[in-house]
Amino acid sequence: MRILSLLSVLLFVLGSCSSQKKAISNNNKMKDIEIQYEANTRGFYQKLVLKNATISSTKDRNGIENPIVQKVSEVDWNTLIQEINKVDFENLPNLKAPTEKRFYDGAAIANLKIIYNGKTYQTSDFDHGFPPMEIKRVVEIVNLLFKPEE
Repeated sequence: MRILSLLSVLLFVLGSCSSQKKAISNNNKMKDIEIQYEANTRGFYQKLVLKNATISSTKDRNGIENPIVQKVSEVDWNTLIQEINKVDFENLPNLKAPTEKRFYDGAAIANLKIIYNGKTYQTSDFDHGFPPMEIKRVVEIVNLLFKPEE
């Protein structure tokens, strides 16, 4: 009985070490990823760029003003990477927007762009606040990570 208990504990410990190595490996693979989220209307513009565990935000369409840059915590960055790993990059342009409020100025026009391994993957336009279901969690996390100074 003791041997069985010892063996089960040993397998549990080895299994958890293995999953930690996989998580670290995935984070190292995603080290060079860049995520861009852009939302705009005639009177509103916001661009969020995440790269190397930092997030930058600008409200300047022309890129003249310097963006506000903030550090992203390791926990938040890892959560974002976990959600990004669930996304099929190749299918991003084919995702359908669940609403069409942007057609009558009911919502800002938004899109998500992912730059990974030198290749750019971009969604078609969707309503800000109403992303396609396949990327909903990623968009929510991206928007929550930037904390405007009050």
